[in-house]
Amino acid sequence: MTAATAVPAGSPAPQPTLRLYDSAARTVVPLAPTVTPGVVAIYLCGATVQGSPHIGHMRSAIAFDVLRRWLERQGQTVVLIRNVTDIDDKILARSAAAVPPVAWWAWAQRHEREFDAAYRALGVAPPTYEPRATGHLPEMISLVTRLLERGHAYTGEAGNVYFSVASLPGYGSLTNQRPEDLTSTEDPQQEDQEDTEADKRDPRDFALWKAARPGEPQDAAWDAPWGRGRPGWHLECSAMSHRYLGEEFDIHGGGIDLRFPHHENEQAQSHGAGWGFARHWVHNAWVTIKGAKMSKSLGNSLTVAELLRSHDPVVLRLAMGTVHHRSTVEFSEETLSEAASLWERLTGALTRAQEVCGDLESTDQAGLRRLALPEAFAAAMDDDLNLAGAMAQVHACLKRLNTALTQMGHGRAGDAASTGAADDVPTGVTTVRQIALELRAMLDVLGLDPFSDPWRSCLAGATGATSGSDAAAHALDHLVTDLLDQRAQARAAKDWARADALRDALSQAGVVVEDSPAGARWHLS
Repeated sequence: MTAATAVPAGSPAPQPTLRLYDSAARTVVPLAPTVTPGVVAIYLCGATVQGSPHIGHMRSAIAFDVLRRWLERQGQTVVLIRNVTDIDDKILARSAAAVPPVAWWAWAQRHEREFDAAYRALGVAPPTYEPRATGHLPEMISLVTRLLERGHAYTGEAGNVYFSVASLPGYGSLTNQRPEDLTSTEDPQQEDQEDTEADKRDPRDFALWKAARPGEPQDAAWDAPWGRGRPGWHLECSAMSHRYLGEEFDIHGGGIDLRFPHHENEQAQSHGAGWGFARHWVHNAWVTIKGAKMSKSLGNSLTVAELLRSHDPVVLRLAMGTVHHRSTVEFSEETLSEAASLWERLTGALTRAQEVCGDLESTDQAGLRRLALPEAFAAAMDDDLNLAGAMAQVHACLKRLNTALTQMGHGRAGDAASTGAADDVPTGVTTVRQIALELRAMLDVLGLDPFSDPWRSCLAGATGATSGSDAAAHALDHLVTDLLDQRAQARAAKDWARADALRDALSQAGVVVEDSPAGARWHLS
C-alpha cells in the first residue's frame, strides 16, 4: 500500500510512510509509532495566554494541523494534546499592569478565548484534549515529589524547588549543548529579576516550583509539601504529557524558539522521573516581518483579530499553511496578495466544475479521504511534509481542471493560455469531476478544501467578493449584481452598446465579469 491509496473501511491501520525531521536526531527519520500501533500520540506546546494571539502564534497550530491531517489520511488515529499555560510570571505581570488591573485568572481566560476564536477562524481542528496548567496541580506536585525522591531536585532556602542539571547525565542532548558551556537554563522572562533566584545551588538549575512572593495575588499559589507556591514554566508540560499520553509518546512539537530552554528542560524533568518521554521532536520555524521574528518585544505583532478585519481567514491559512514547517514565513501584504490570488483561482475553477457536474460538493471529507491521491503529492507529503512539492501537484491539477473546463466552454477567458495546458487533455463531465475531486482531496490534506464548512462562504463567485469585511462584501455584491441585472436586460433587448458600457464600467472598477451558460459571475481582478 502506498500513501496515495485510500485505507479501506475496517482494515487494520497501516504503518505510516511519513518521514520527519527529528530535531533531536538532527536528521530525517521514519515515523514508526510503537507505543500503540495505529495511534500517533502528539504533544504540542500551546498558548501562554498572556495577550491576544498574533499570526506568529498560529504557525505551530496550522503546521501541526496539516501533520495531523496527513497522518489521518494514512489511516492513523491521532491523539493530539495542546496545552494552555494559564499561570506564569508574564500573565501575573501583564494582568497587574492593566488599567485598571485585572484578576490574573480573568486575564488568562479572556485571552484563551481569543486564541480559541483564532484557531477556529483559521480552520484548525480542535485538539483531542486541551488541558490547562491550573487544572493539573496534583500531577505537577506529584512529579516534583518524584524528582526530589530520585535526587534530581532540591528545595532552596526560600521554598523554591529546583531541578539539578548536574544530576542528569545527557542534559543538553536535545539542543546539542554541553552543560559546562551554559550559564543559565532559564528564560529571562521567567526568572525572579530581583535576586535571580539566589537560593539556587547552581546558576544552571531551573525552577520546578516557585515559592509564593509578597505582592502577588494570594490565589496565584497552591499548597505543596515544601511550601505554598506555583509551578515553574517547564513543569506543566512534563506533567500534562504524562497525564494524557503516558510515560512515552510519539511526537513532541512546538516552535523552534521553544527548543531551549523550554523543551530541553521538559525532557530533563521527564527523563529524571524515569520516563521515556518523546520519541521524536518536531519544530516549526518562525513568521518574520522584513526578516525579523514576529514578537511582541519587537513591536511587530499583527493580531489575528486585526488581520481578519481586512483579510479572509482562508487567505491567512493559505499563506501560512503552504510553506514548509521548517521554513520561515515572510509575512507581508505581497504574501497575502499572492495567497488571495491563488485562492481565487482554486475556488473559481471548482465553482465552474460544480456548475458542470452539479453534485461535486456532495462529496464530504470522508469521501475525499477514500480517494487515491497523486503519487507525487503523497511522496512529497511523506518527505518531511514537503509542501513545495505538494503544492506543485496542486497547481498541476488546477491547470488540468482549467483546461478541461475550457474545452467544455466553461473556462474563464485566458485560462487555457495562462495555464499552458496541453491539447490532449480529455474532456467531459466525468473527467471534470475526477480532476476536481482530486484537487479537493489534496486541498483537504492542507485544510483548504473550498467546500468544507470553514470555507464555503469564501467560495469565489458564490456570494461575490472574497475579501474585506462581511458588510463591505455584501454591499459590493448588491451593487455589482444590480449592474449585472441591468446588463442582462440590455443584452436581452439586444442593446449591445449599453451592455458593453456596463461591462467596461465594472472592469474599470476592478470587477471582472464572466459569462457562462449558468449566467454571469464576477470577481475582483
